[in-house]
Amino acid sequence: MKTVGLVVEYNPLHNGHHYHFQQSKIESGADAVIAIMSGNFLQRGEPAMVNKWARAEMALRMGVDLVLELPVAYSTQPAEWFAFGAVSALDSTGVVDSLCFGSESGDIRWLHRVANAQFEESIQFHELLQSELKAGIPYPAAYGKAVARYVPGTDEIDLAKPNNTLGLHYLIALKRLHSRIVPLTITRQKAEYNQTDITDQQIASATALRHMLFEQQSLEDIAPFVPTSTLEVLRREWSKGHAPIGWEHYAKPLLLQLMNHSAGELAQYHEVTEGLEHRIKQSLSSLTTNTQHTVEDLIGLLKTKRYTRTKLQRMLLRILLNHSKPKLSADVLGHGVPYLRVLGFSDKGRELLRIMKKTARVPIVTKVTSLSEPSPMLDLDIQATSVYSLAYPSASERDLFRDYYEPPVQI
Repeated sequence: MKTVGLVVEYNPLHNGHHYHFQQSKIESGADAVIAIMSGNFLQRGEPAMVNKWARAEMALRMGVDLVLELPVAYSTQPAEWFAFGAVSALDSTGVVDSLCFGSESGDIRWLHRVANAQFEESIQFHELLQSELKAGIPYPAAYGKAVARYVPGTDEIDLAKPNNTLGLHYLIALKRLHSRIVPLTITRQKAEYNQTDITDQQIASATALRHMLFEQQSLEDIAPFVPTSTLEVLRREWSKGHAPIGWEHYAKPLLLQLMNHSAGELAQYHEVTEGLEHRIKQSLSSLTTNTQHTVEDLIGLLKTKRYTRTKLQRMLLRILLNHSKPKLSADVLGHGVPYLRVLGFSDKGRELLRIMKKTARVPIVTKVTSLSEPSPMLDLDIQATSVYSLAYPSASERDLFRDYYEPPVQI
C-alpha cells in the first residue's frame, strides 16, 4: 500500500487543508494517508482551539486514514525540532513512502540545495548566524539572513516564509535520519499562513478563521471556508463549552506560576533565555495596574524587536506546562519520537496499523497504559491534556485524565 505522510495542525481543518490533502494523494500516487498531527498545544506556542480528538475526527472524516499525535515536546518547538519530530514519527512507521507539504514557493529544488548545504551545520554558518543575532533581530530573520550569506543565490525573503522554512527543515530532518521517504511540495493557495483578512470566497487561513470565531463568536460565519464535517464537529464541541479555546483561558494558572517562581526558578524553564526571567518579573509588577491581567497584556509588556510574539508564547507555554530545560534538551529531542500515539483511524488505517506492527521501529500506543516501560515524553502529553482541560467551564476528572480514558477515534 503506497502511503503519503502529512504534517498538520488542523486548527481548524479548512478548505485549504482539503485541497492540500487531495493534491498530496495526486502528487504522490498514494493509496493511503497518514497525518502526524499536533496535540492540544501548537507550534506557535498556542492552545489548539479544539482538542486533539475532535481535530483527529475532522481529519478522518476528510479522508485521512491514520492520525498519529506529534508529542508536545516537539509540537511546540521552533521549525527545526518541530520538523525533526514529525519526520522521525513518519519515518518510524516503516510504511510511509512520501511526505507532501505545502509551501509558498511550490518549488522543492532550491529547498534541496539549501538543505544539502545545511545538513551539516559548519562553524562558518554558526558564526554567520551569531553575527546576525548580535544585530538584535529575531532568530527566524537572523537564520534566513545567515543562510542567504552561507548559500549563495538563496533568497532570504523566500526562506523567511513560514511554510518554506518548515519545508527546508523537513528536508534536513530526512537527510539526518537517512530516511527513504521522498519529499514533495505543493504551492499554498489563496491565503498566506498568517493572513488575517479573507480575499477568497472559499479559502481562508486558519488564522483568519480563528480570528472570526474569537471576535465574532459565530460558527456559521466560517461555514463557507470549512468542510461540512469540520463544522459539525465544531458545533458539537462549541455546545459543550469546549471550543474555541485560546490563551486567555489560561491567564490565571499562568500568572500563578509566574508569581510563585523566583527569577532564578523561571530561568530553569525551556525557552527562558537571555535574561527573560528578569523581564518577566519586571512585567508582572507593571501588569498589576491592569485589573484584567490578560495574557495579551503580558505579551505586550514582554515583546521587543528581538523577541517575536511566537517566541514569547512558546516561553510562557513551557512555564504553564512545567517544561524544564533538561526535559527538552537537544539530547532528548535528538533521539526522535519514542512511540507512535494513535489518535484515530479508518478501516484502511486499521490495515496500516496491522502492517506497522511488523515495520514500526518504536512502540505503537493505542492505550497510554500499554507501554512496557515508562516514557517521560508521553508523561508530558498526558500532563498537557490535563492543563488543556482547565479551559473548560467545569472540567471533570475524566477531562483531566482523558488520555487514560479516550480510545482512538474510529471512522
